Amino acid sequence: MATRIVRAACPHDCPDTCALLVTVEDGRAIKVAGDPEHPGTQGVLCTKVSRYTERTYHPDRLLTPLRRVGKKGEGRFEPISWDEALDEIAGRLSSIAARNPEAIVPYSYAGTMGLVQGESMAARFFHKLGASLLDRTICASAGATALRHTYGASVGMDMEQVVDAKLIIIWGSNPITSNLHFWTRAQEAKRRGATLVAIDPYRSLTAEKCHRHIAPMPGTDAALALAMMHVLIRDDLIDHDYVARHTVGFDALRERAMQFSPETAARICGIPVDDIEWLAGLYGKLAVRERQPVAIRLNYGMQRVHGGGQAVRAVACLPSLVGAWREAAGGLLLSTSGFFPVDNAALQRPDLLPGWPNLPRTINMSTIGDALLDDGTTGNGPKIEAVVVYNSNPVAVAPESGKVAAGFGRDDLFTVVLEHFRTDTADYADIVLPATTQLEHVDVHKAYGHTYFLANNQAVEPLGQALPNTEIFRRLAARMGFTEPCFADSDEAIASQAVLRDDKRAAGISWDSLKARGWQKLNIAKAPFAEGGFPSASGKCEFYSETMAREGLDPVPAYVPPYEAPSSAPELFARYPLAMISPPG
Repeated sequence: MATRIVRAACPHDCPDTCALLVTVEDGRAIKVAGDPEHPGTQGVLCTKVSRYTERTYHPDRLLTPLRRVGKKGEGRFEPISWDEALDEIAGRLSSIAARNPEAIVPYSYAGTMGLVQGESMAARFFHKLGASLLDRTICASAGATALRHTYGASVGMDMEQVVDAKLIIIWGSNPITSNLHFWTRAQEAKRRGATLVAIDPYRSLTAEKCHRHIAPMPGTDAALALAMMHVLIRDDLIDHDYVARHTVGFDALRERAMQFSPETAARICGIPVDDIEWLAGLYGKLAVRERQPVAIRLNYGMQRVHGGGQAVRAVACLPSLVGAWREAAGGLLLSTSGFFPVDNAALQRPDLLPGWPNLPRTINMSTIGDALLDDGTTGNGPKIEAVVVYNSNPVAVAPESGKVAAGFGRDDLFTVVLEHFRTDTADYADIVLPATTQLEHVDVHKAYGHTYFLANNQAVEPLGQALPNTEIFRRLAARMGFTEPCFADSDEAIASQAVLRDDKRAAGISWDSLKARGWQKLNIAKAPFAEGGFPSASGKCEFYSETMAREGLDPVPAYVPPYEAPSSAPELFARYPLAMISPPG
C-alpha cells in the first residue's frame, strides 16, 4: 500500500489560508489535516476543510461536460464529450466576438483564491478575446479602497504577534466563525491579561466571549471612531512624535473629530456615552502612557453600508494617532494582501487586450442583473450575448437575485458554467463544464490574514473528465486559434510566474522552493510601520488624502449615515426601522 503526504493549501475566501497536509493512499486522498509546522495553521482546520475529501469524492460531483436540454433554470442536461463542448463554446464565442467582443462577459470571484486557477489563463483568454472586463466589487472594494487611501495598500499588522497585545478591539468581525486562527491568538492574549472588546451590532459568539461588547447601530461605526479620536485629542492621549513624523493631515482630522463629541456619537450610535469614554481612554492610556501594544482586528462587515469606506478610513487612522504601530503586537489588521509581491501582469497578460492600454468596457459584478437585462440601447455598451461563469455562483450570490435570475433566464443569452456541482447558476447554463477541486490541481496562494505564500501541490488525478480551470481555458484558446506562447504555459509554468522575483519581500521565495516546503513567509519586519514607511504616495499614514480630494471625495474620514438613518432620512427610517446586517454564521 503506497502512502504519501502532499503539501497543499486551503482555497477558500478566508483570512486564515491554511497550510494543508493531504494523505494519499494508493492514489486516493483519504485525509486532509492542518500543517502543525505552519505558524498560522498550527495543525488546526475548520470543520469544512477538514472534510474536504468529502467534497472531492462526493457522488454529486460533476464529472462530464453537459448540454442543456430543458428550459433555462430547470437544470435538465445531457452528457456530451469535451470535443463537442469546446467546439460549441468556441463557435458561439467566435461568432459573437466577430460582431463585438464586449458582448461577452466573464463572471468570477473567490470560488478559489488561487493565483493559478483564479485569474491567470482565464484572464489571458478573455483579454485576448477583447471581452468586457469585470469589476469584482461584491465583497471588499470599499474597505480595500479605504486602506489604499489611508496606508497606500491593503497592509496591516502580523496576526502572529497579537498574542502580546494588551487590548484587542474586534471591530465588525466574528473570528470564532470566520477567522479561527486569529481567535486562538486573541484567546491566548486574554489568558496573558489582555482586554478583549467586541464592537458589533449583533451579540455574536465572539462578542459573548469578550470582556465587553459595544453594540452600535448598523452603519454608525465612523461616528464611534471619530468620537474615540475626539477623546484621544481632548485628553492628549496622542503620540505626537509618531503623528508628526509618520502621518499627514492631523490638523484636518482634529477639526473633523472635534465635531463628534462622545455625546453626539452616543446619540448617533445608540450606545452609552460611558462606553465611548471608557474605550477611547483605555486605548490611549495603554498605547501612549504605558507604551503597551493595542490592536484592532477590523473586518469587512462594517464596510457594506453607505459610507462604509469612510468608516474603515476612520478606524484605520486610530493606530497612527496613538503610535500603536511602534509595537509588533499593535496596529490594525483588515487585510495583508497588499504585502504580497504578485506579478499580476505576467499571470493575466493585460497586454493581450486589443488596443492596449485602451480598455474594453467594465461590468460591475454587483449589478450583473441590470447588465444582463440591458438591451444595449442605454449607452452602456452592447447587449450581453454570452457569459462564462467560473469560481462563482451569481444567481445565488449577486444582489437583486430576481433580476439576476431573469437575466440568466434569457433565451438569447449563451451561458457557460465551470463547476464542481449543480448550482443555481449551473441550472441556467447552456453548457456546464466539470472543474477540478483543490486536491486535483496545482496552485499558488497568497493570504489576506497573514504573510505566507503557500503552494498547493496536486494530490490526486482529476476525477472523471474534470479539468482544471487553466486547462479548460487553454483548450478553448486553442479552439479559438490563439497562438501566443502564453496559452501553452503549463500550470507549473504559471505558478513559477506568480511571485515577483526582484521584490525584496519575496527574497528566497520561488515556485520550486514553495512546492517543496509548502509555505514561506514574506520578508517583512514584525512591526512593519514602527518607523513609518507606509506604501502611500507620501510614505505616511494619510489622515488627509490628496488623492481623494482630487477625485472630488471628502479627503478626511467622515461619518456618512446609512440611506435610511434617522438623521439622513427620517421619513424612510420611520417606514423601514430595521437595518439588515450580515448574518451571524
